[in-house]
Amino acid sequence: MNNLISIKSATLSEDIAQQLTNAIVQGDIPQGSKISEPELAKQYGVSRGPLREAIVKLEGLGLVTRTANVGARVIQLNTQDMLDTFTMREALEGMAARLAASNMPSDEIDSLYALLDKHQAHLDANQDEHYVQQGGNDDFHLRIIHASDNAKLIRLLTEELYAVIRMYRRHTADQRSDPRQALREHKAILDAIANHEGDLAELLMRRHISRARKLLGQAMQQAAASSQPPSIHHTSNKNKRGNQ
Repeated sequence: MNNLISIKSATLSEDIAQQLTNAIVQGDIPQGSKISEPELAKQYGVSRGPLREAIVKLEGLGLVTRTANVGARVIQLNTQDMLDTFTMREALEGMAARLAASNMPSDEIDSLYALLDKHQAHLDANQDEHYVQQGGNDDFHLRIIHASDNAKLIRLLTEELYAVIRMYRRHTADQRSDPRQALREHKAILDAIANHEGDLAELLMRRHISRARKLLGQAMQQAAASSQPPSIHHTSNKNKRGNQ
């Protein structure tokens, strides 16, 4: 019975952690805000135990920081952290693309081409409006990461970097330019993977992320100069978002 209770508690805390992650990434829980355990426990209808476990998970994901005598707060995005994060992302996702060129099954490659066709159709139908930032099975980058078939690499990217990367990608969406350029780069990366050209896939992925890092850096520096944080207001489905 105790084991059953433990499993249920773990499942509940993981579910809460996922909901809180999405709320932070989407801006529903603002950057820099203090985490109120009583308020969140009431909001999600859970006890403090599973909630505290969920907050610990968020701390491990880099979305929350904890300070003595202050408690937990949502991170505040900043230029230097973005540069550090995306520099690591460039190297690791480049490696993932190289490995995917050897390991990705043909049916998954076909599925990714279909995903890019869907993105193309969205641009055609919406006057080049950025397609909505997706996660999970609709995230081009995440699927390549998993196709690397390297458990440690997947853990580093998805458990330690991915949530923060999603924050930067979402909260600077309005500063991105030319969604068709991002889509062309995605297609070139996938072509290299489909042709089992690992060196080329890694090079193209690194270039793609390097370009994203430069665009985000410029946007954040411009925002800092004007004392206005870039797109950190609460977002809605009407906001334009890219996928880099």
